[in-house]
Amino acid sequence: MTNMERAERMAIGADAEWWRGAVIYQIYPRSYQDSNGDGIGDLAGITQRLPHIASLGADAIWISPFFTSPMKDFGYDVSDYCDVDPMFGSLADFDALVARAHDLGLKVMIDLVLSHTSDQHSWFKESRVSRGNPKSDWYVWAEPKGDGTPPNNWLSIFGGSAWQWDTRREQYYLHNFLTSQPDLNLHHEPVQEALLDVARFWLARGVNGFRLDTINFYFADKYLRDNPALPPELRNNTIAPSVNPYNHQLHLFDKNQPENLEFLRKFRAVLAPYNAAAVGEVGDAQRGLEIMAEYTSGGDKVQMCYPFEMLQPARLTAGLLVETFGRMNEVAPDAWPCWAYSNHDVIRHVTRWGLTDAAARMYTVLLLTLRGSVCLYQGEELALPEADISFDELQDPYGIEFWPEFKGRDGCRTPMVWQVDNAQGGFSTGKPWLPVTAPHLGRAVAAQEADPTSMLHHYRRALAFRRAHPVLRDGDLVQMRAEGNLALFQRRGDETLFCAFNLGEGEVATHLPPGTWRAIGQDLGAVMAQQGEVHLGPWGFCLMQQE
Repeated sequence: MTNMERAERMAIGADAEWWRGAVIYQIYPRSYQDSNGDGIGDLAGITQRLPHIASLGADAIWISPFFTSPMKDFGYDVSDYCDVDPMFGSLADFDALVARAHDLGLKVMIDLVLSHTSDQHSWFKESRVSRGNPKSDWYVWAEPKGDGTPPNNWLSIFGGSAWQWDTRREQYYLHNFLTSQPDLNLHHEPVQEALLDVARFWLARGVNGFRLDTINFYFADKYLRDNPALPPELRNNTIAPSVNPYNHQLHLFDKNQPENLEFLRKFRAVLAPYNAAAVGEVGDAQRGLEIMAEYTSGGDKVQMCYPFEMLQPARLTAGLLVETFGRMNEVAPDAWPCWAYSNHDVIRHVTRWGLTDAAARMYTVLLLTLRGSVCLYQGEELALPEADISFDELQDPYGIEFWPEFKGRDGCRTPMVWQVDNAQGGFSTGKPWLPVTAPHLGRAVAAQEADPTSMLHHYRRALAFRRAHPVLRDGDLVQMRAEGNLALFQRRGDETLFCAFNLGEGEVATHLPPGTWRAIGQDLGAVMAQQGEVHLGPWGFCLMQQE
């Protein structure tokens, strides 16, 4: 795409494409900024800190759930989709947040949890009363087997059977997560319409898009067939911890159903008049990239999906990178991924992959030069490590269930650190809901602002580099290959960039492709090629532009 074509696209309303190649900053609202001293972050606190996000150069924010909820799963159990939980503020606070974000040039995406609700939602309260009430079919209910056991072998991600007995209806209901998170029955058309109305409600309030939680869980097999066993050699713990029996099944029937495609087309039609975008979280260890292809193909479903390939426990190597893009080119050549190293559900990548600062800097530049959009998780720009949380400090039911082999998600959800001069890190004047740990205080925003060589400034330079080279936002990625620990590829569009990354601790060398090249990215730490040769030390990288 030429500069003129890009300008014409922007001029004729291509704001509908704002999401393509965007950098989206994820906010976990309980832990970003507390404005009232109760130890829990809130919407007003987010509004206060939006200039920080704008200063990074992000295009959008994604706010994890802030809806009314009993908080059994910290907001991912919604009891009212169209209101703000009092601990986070009010609808007026949300409106003020949207207005301020837009003033700063930031799009606003919010997290919609459409596969399940809280058991305190009015829909479920009515549904469980009887088998014949108006909402009796709004959730997945099923008869027990003849011996009283659950209808099939499906398992919950949070442990145990995915079925819970209800004494009112004398039936089981499906819950892929906590027993207090019953699954909605999207085979029932009124449920689909109610969920689409939720999207319309927030779009009318000015949001620019949605992150769709567990997008491939919306439909379960209408015949409730058993999942087959997954051979031990194929088990993969990127979706659930290795101690969880959920990994023992091939999840053919409890998610990933074909009916989801038509619902996503309906959802896209709701987005279209608002130039809004959606990114779906695809939670599947075996078919994540294939599902991403199905859900983002054709221009009539969601724009992006959020695969797990870079959220896995194993460090991203050159070989894994090439394998991932090779598989994507094979099964999903037109799909648009939204890559992330960290989020609110996994161990922070600096700890998970055992990264030094030099390695973390290299991985940051790598992420921002790949084809796709990008999600950055709060505190990632500070290179925060995973916080060490003791059992008596745990809040996460997932960690409490599988402790000590799996410590849950609290270690990546601790409060954002803004200052170094108080025990709360400037997050709150009260006792935070999760502790602020000492290793985080030294990496607070204030400390890194004062140091031009800090990770915070590195992120700002890396995002500025991405903006300065639009080919990184929407150009092609070609000629990717691995030479040991060295990952090589080109980005092509109205310019051509050559990128070489040493994803290891040894020395590596390669040759530039034919042509005339000039070095770029030196302010990021990029190494210059010499006489057509590239020599990279541990975690080194080279960025070149074809003249």
